[in-house]
Amino acid sequence: MSGGSRELDRAALEARAHELAARMTARGVELVALVWVDNSGITRTKAVPLHRLAAVAAWGVGASCSFDFFLFNDDLITGEYSSGAVGDLRLYPDLERLTALSAQPGWAWAPADRYDQEGVVHPQDQRSLAKAAAERLAERGYTAKLAFEVEWIITAESAPDDITSAVSGPGYGYARLSRHSDYLLALVSALEGQRITVEQIHPEYAAGQFELSVAASDPVGAADTYVLVRETIRAVSRQHGLRASFTPRFAGEGVGNGGHVHLSVWDGEINVYAGGDRRFGMTGVAESFSAGILGRLPALLAVGAPSVVSYLRLEPHHWVGVYGVWGLENREAPLRFVTGSVGEQAKAANLEVKCFDQTANPYLVVAALLFAGLAGLDESGTLPEPVDVDPGTLPEDERRRLGIDRLPTNLLDAVTAFEADTVLAESFGAPLATTLMDIRKAEAALFAGATAEEIARAMRWTH
Repeated sequence: MSGGSRELDRAALEARAHELAARMTARGVELVALVWVDNSGITRTKAVPLHRLAAVAAWGVGASCSFDFFLFNDDLITGEYSSGAVGDLRLYPDLERLTALSAQPGWAWAPADRYDQEGVVHPQDQRSLAKAAAERLAERGYTAKLAFEVEWIITAESAPDDITSAVSGPGYGYARLSRHSDYLLALVSALEGQRITVEQIHPEYAAGQFELSVAASDPVGAADTYVLVRETIRAVSRQHGLRASFTPRFAGEGVGNGGHVHLSVWDGEINVYAGGDRRFGMTGVAESFSAGILGRLPALLAVGAPSVVSYLRLEPHHWVGVYGVWGLENREAPLRFVTGSVGEQAKAANLEVKCFDQTANPYLVVAALLFAGLAGLDESGTLPEPVDVDPGTLPEDERRRLGIDRLPTNLLDAVTAFEADTVLAESFGAPLATTLMDIRKAEAALFAGATAEEIARAMRWTH
């Protein structure tokens, strides 16, 4: 990612911040949490009193460069681009996303962009990379809409490691909903009070598991919303004596939490995933964009399934998509094409990426998907034949004949695929691409020889 100078109209920023601070004061806000997500997928924060918001909007808040080299457990690694204890960055809040937190009275929240002290975008600022990817798509005349699904498991605060301590009843069962109807109502109310449109919420398959979907939005906005949704779930859960886990695998065995992404591309007001002359109504643009993603799924896993624990979840027959295929409404395909019902395809048609999870940094996920799709456009990519069965049920020789390969089964294989993909590596820029893979390799080394249960236990509450 190439850096660019930040043109600061400090007077305008201060005036806008004063205006927003007055609104926040009326809502009882006293503190503002500035957040960013690091290369290990951990949401980090620095907070400032509300009365300092104008100064912070104009001049930023200091933050160490070292956060780029934190593992999930706060171990600090070294790498080619590490400056150790030397250097400083500035956090600038996005004032237009400033939100009073319904579940944390007295607090507001804002995503932050990181710049150096000269006003140049930090080359490892993940949110700025997502912006750059969206801008590159716009240069081609297109926009994108995305939404992240959020799955989580709740346990009783008094027995946090017992997956059955808070919820009983069958998957998707009304018994689960009625047991925690007050909790779910409070959660949806908090989210909608924060200007987040909830589209559905329901009990999921795994023990103690729920899922929530929100409306699609612009790429960076979708990542912002995802971060805020998860922190709201965490806060509301705590208020109800519960603990929320977003881990891909809560225990050594069983079904885990995914981090599915829904994506559509638009040419003005036209959804290119509908009304076309390609398979299932895709346009040529949609097919090429999708082909760029499909062909790079092994490398994309190093971004979207970036932890050792991710690969405990990526098993056949678990509706997570572990073979490099796509299909119409095929939940065993990592790329599931969704048309929507007859009459709403023009609005609803989208591509769902199922093999990602919530240890990922959502801004990097957004950037990687857009860069991969753009490469597909550049290559005039075409999709192979869709698969309409669980590919894991096909005999191995049949999969070989059809050219169906298994996606990486461990983190280091995904790293190898990412490092071999020049499009993603160059789009991310050397500092970020290299540091990301340094982080992945360090985590893999940390868990070398660990059992599935040991990995799951270590990652249960980190993200």
